[in-house]
Parts: sequence; C-alpha cells; structure tokens
Amino acid sequence: QVQLVESGGGSVQAGDSLRLSCAASGRPFRTYRMGWYRRAPGKADELVVDIRRSGDITYYLDSVKGRFTISRDNAKDTMSLQMNSLKPEDTAVYYCAAGASDYGPFDYWGQGTQVTVSS
Repeated sequence: QVQLVESGGGSVQAGDSLRLSCAASGRPFRTYRMGWYRRAPGKADELVVDIRRSGDITYYLDSVKGRFTISRDNAKDTMSLQMNSLKPEDTAVYYCAAGASDYGPFDYWGQGTQVTVSS
C-alpha cells in the first residue's frame, strides 16, 4: 500500500503558474504508475496525465497539452505537475493517484489540493 500527499495548490490569476507535488510513502514508489486527476464542481472527474513506472508518459488531457508537464523522481518518491498558462477552466481539486499496474484503474488516491484560477 502507498500513502499519497499532495501539495502546491493555491489561488492564482489566469496566465500564472503553479507546481503541484505528490509525495509517496509505503511501498517503493518506483513500482507504481502515477497520475493526476482533477474534479471541478459540476463536472465529471478528468484524468489529467498518466505516467508509467518507467517514466513514459502515456496520456495528457487535450486541454492541458503544451501547458502542463508531469515528472517523477523515483529516487525521492515524488511526482510533480508543472502547470503553466493556467486558465479559469483549470480550477479544480487535483488528486494524485497511484496504480500497482501500468494498466487499468488507479488503486490509491491522495486527499487532493485545490487549484483556483481567476480571470
């Protein structure tokens, strides 16, 4: 099992940047596929980005391509999401997720961190 803790959320203006981090503890971080989801009021949950254990990035949500960048540091048990050129529609609670397999659903979730972008 792995425990996930997100940090780095906040309130910013459109066009600003934020960097979210996810710290993992428990089983070795390198054994987990990782991802970021987001949940906005009145909207369905969205998978934002998905990164395999190898570091291969298998998915970026179309609306964040070119603006968001995911990275993972298996030596430090951390994952980051650099978010640039933020838009009001990026406003959501962002959740870190971990999966025991490179395929299928994620198994573990953090508590979420709020990102609010005002115009």
